[in-house]
Amino acid sequence: MKRPHRQRRSTSTDPVIPEDVPTELRANLKRKVAAKRPLLGHVVPKGSITRKLKPTDVSQGGSDAAQLRPQGQSRDTQRYNNPSNLKILGGTARGRKLESPTVYLRPMMGKVKEAVYSTLTSFGLYDDVGGNINSCRTRHLDIFSGSGSVGLESLSRGARHCTFVDMSMDCCSTAERNIERCGFNGWVEGGIGSGIDDEGEPQARVVCADAFRALREPETVGINPDAMYDLVTLCPPYEEIVYADLIDAVANSVLVGEDTVILIEYPVELGCLPHAIARDDGGALVGIRNRKYGRTVIAMYIVNPTGARETAESRPEEFITL
Repeated sequence: MKRPHRQRRSTSTDPVIPEDVPTELRANLKRKVAAKRPLLGHVVPKGSITRKLKPTDVSQGGSDAAQLRPQGQSRDTQRYNNPSNLKILGGTARGRKLESPTVYLRPMMGKVKEAVYSTLTSFGLYDDVGGNINSCRTRHLDIFSGSGSVGLESLSRGARHCTFVDMSMDCCSTAERNIERCGFNGWVEGGIGSGIDDEGEPQARVVCADAFRALREPETVGINPDAMYDLVTLCPPYEEIVYADLIDAVANSVLVGEDTVILIEYPVELGCLPHAIARDDGGALVGIRNRKYGRTVIAMYIVNPTGARETAESRPEEFITL
């Protein structure tokens, strides 16, 4: 039987902060990174050289190769409804196929997502999962949510609530359809001990907003700043953000508290993220995992750890090199 973990909002244990936490992030994190990746599926970025596909010789049978479409143009949803083969891998909605937005995305690979949720489960984030959506207390904030596949996986495995944030209207609309498709349109009860208002909240909510604004000024985009999250996932477009700015925004966000687990996906070209990241309040994000999957790296941190998540121990050795 698993040992029940204590609630993260408890103040009975002082945070365990490493000594000599650097106050400045490394220079490699303060500039945009060049992380080119092979083109995927039927979508190619604008300005790229379209691959020349030779038509098939009719005498040899077969058919012409599929036409490649530039990023930003509408795709044939009858033919390409799920170009990345997105689906839920575990939990109550296991096997459910998801829609993909028409914009060019690089979703988390299935093998990476499986490994990620195996680790998150070991941290106790999905303990006490039963047949009731109110049995698990984990609240998830999925930033750069895209189709919603990361947050939906969390809901499928028992998360109490997930807020999906993306600035693309197309992505937000797709996430809403996927929420409906997976049946995560229920209502979560509030009240004492729940961390949310008495009237409760929807099981899933989509917010179309800039990620940095959502983290720094959540109330301006309709996110309750008093309802903290147990899990925050950040899977940004590698070449479109500065990681130092993103790390600063999430580290000091009012949406995270003691023992919040933060996942950051980044490219191997960026170099290794630091083991500990200082917060403005004197606390820190402490690195608990840093694993490389091909050219993708997944780093996990815990905010001001109290020891409540016993298996989420500090692992400085994983943040030395890739």
